[in-house]
Amino acid sequence: MVNLDHLSDAARQIAESTDDEARIERILADRYIAYTRANDAVAKLEWLLRSPKKMRMPNLLIVGPTNSGKTMITEKFRRMHPPTMSLDGRADIVPVLRVQMPSAADPLRFYHVVLESLGAPGVGAAKWQRLVQKESQAIQLLRATGVRVLIIDEIHNALAGPTNKLSEMLNLLRYLGNELQIPLVAVGVEALQVIHSDDQLANRFEPFPLPRWQDDDELRSLLAAFERALPLRRPSGLANSVMTRRLIALSEGILGEIVTLVVRAAEMAVRTGNERIDVGLFERIDFMPPSARRASAVAMRVD
Repeated sequence: MVNLDHLSDAARQIAESTDDEARIERILADRYIAYTRANDAVAKLEWLLRSPKKMRMPNLLIVGPTNSGKTMITEKFRRMHPPTMSLDGRADIVPVLRVQMPSAADPLRFYHVVLESLGAPGVGAAKWQRLVQKESQAIQLLRATGVRVLIIDEIHNALAGPTNKLSEMLNLLRYLGNELQIPLVAVGVEALQVIHSDDQLANRFEPFPLPRWQDDDELRSLLAAFERALPLRRPSGLANSVMTRRLIALSEGILGEIVTLVVRAAEMAVRTGNERIDVGLFERIDFMPPSARRASAVAMRVD
């Protein structure tokens, strides 16, 4: 019998299966990876949720490079506070609403996204109704569903349009905060640039950065936890210094890239029968670091 003491109980049960495809499915599945900074972010979001209504509500600005785990954190928080039925059974109560800023941001499209996310009836047919109507409908529904925290992901999309549209979106954020008296959470790659283009908003949003990872104890703790969750039948020693240095070099310190590297290597470990991840597997999975992908994309552009 293979010793599986290096695995969590859940991973051990799957590792004992003879079905490799079931193990690979487990390896490839999305998972929330808890670590100190993520736990701090969730705790901060919980604090916002409990904040009483007042004229100037606290807001949060979660910022970090692409694929750094920003969406994972906010989605985890949203799942912790799922919609429920009101006491009279007539309406849904949505404590946390998470929406994505439209790719070409303007107030009309933003309110349309809010209404769609809240399941407003007939919102599709009324897509191009006047802004004043859609704004009024969105505010009413946000109140009716008891939204207590509004998370706006991909906030940097507000930079994609002309300057006058950015000004309109910044005014919209101020209006929502004042009118609803609920915390707003802005999330994005260039979120600081968006919010700090307006002095009033800059003073209202507390920055919460998600920095790149370093080769330190926090990374080793994360990788050790990750290894316990992967149903490989032999220990890999992901937290050893050789592994951590190579992972940081290839991933460039970005959490999502670290996860991709480990997951792809774990899948190959099952398919090849190695049942463990070693440094050599990282070279065999045809992984290109983020900066190399960007350079390749630039080189392939046609004038």
